[in-house]
Amino acid sequence: MADTEFTELMAERLVLRRFHAADAAAFAAYRSDPAVARYQSWEAPYAVERAERMIEELAAEHPDTPGEWFQFAVALRETGELIGDCGAHVLADDPRQAEIGFTLATANQGIGYATEAVRTLLAYLFGARDKHRVTANCDDRNVRSAALLRRVGMRREGLLIESTWAKGEWTNDELYAVLRREWSATP
Repeated sequence: MADTEFTELMAERLVLRRFHAADAAAFAAYRSDPAVARYQSWEAPYAVERAERMIEELAAEHPDTPGEWFQFAVALRETGELIGDCGAHVLADDPRQAEIGFTLATANQGIGYATEAVRTLLAYLFGARDKHRVTANCDDRNVRSAALLRRVGMRREGLLIESTWAKGEWTNDELYAVLRREWSATP
């Protein structure tokens, strides 16, 4: 069942919240950075109009809707500045499982914000949304994302060789997962 009352998740330095219309320019800006888009499904540049459409569509969506991705805006708690986004996709055929993803503006990488955002998202999925298992995957060349997934307690479950055609080439996907009981045991 969708979390129709969702507004925000508070972390130490961040807030994961719904996107606001005013976020469109910042959203498009960081998604237009070729370094940010390199291992993502979209191409850079990312048009402001596309960001506006996505934000408008998300306004009608709710986290934990089976079969749908929901993007959480990641903003600095102190200033409200949008610095990235996290996504959760609840599996349609088994809503006890979810997949996650994350994107952070280049200027905000390497200082623990992505780790804090992903930990907050996992706590929400395992706590309030009662998930059994959460997965993630990343291009095997994206060593920083893989390191983050391990840092938050996810284990590498496999490597799919040339499993995704992305941006004109076959890419390898590393698969990660964590179970609720493992997450509960994570300090």
